Amino acid sequence: MRIQQVLIAMFWLGLSACGYHLRDEVNLPSGMKNVYLDGASMPLLNQFKKNLGDTLVKADPTAPHAGITIRIFSEQSNQRVLSLSARGRSNELELYYRFEYEVIRPDGSLLAERQNLEIKREYFNNQQDIIAKANEETVIRSEMYQQAVRSVLDRTRVLLTNYSK
Repeated sequence: MRIQQVLIAMFWLGLSACGYHLRDEVNLPSGMKNVYLDGASMPLLNQFKKNLGDTLVKADPTAPHAGITIRIFSEQSNQRVLSLSARGRSNELELYYRFEYEVIRPDGSLLAERQNLEIKREYFNNQQDIIAKANEETVIRSEMYQQAVRSVLDRTRVLLTNYSK
């Protein structure tokens, strides 16, 4: 029993020493104390809220206490058929999500000029299980929004770290 406890303790110490952190944990630099999001769809806004928590502020970005502003342009979400069955129904679909964004500093200057972000996912559409596939598409889209938010936050974090040096 004692050996098992020691092994578990060593495992956790090794895991923490390698820099591992939980996926939902977001380490924000001091420049991202208040993040303003402008022009995002509701699913993207919800994902930002989930990732940023209390640091996401949906308010007037011209306020004196304004932090980083992430402005979203031309958000698009769609799907296309990759393959058809013998009956002419879609077997394989590709979901894609894309948008353009820019990051603005508190003083109004651009931290990051307009950038494109595109995420694609493919999945098999089994015609025998239509209801489950609709749910699967919803889950995949949610994961795409999550990946988009993480990409924007990671890029912004790097820019802020380099800017403050």
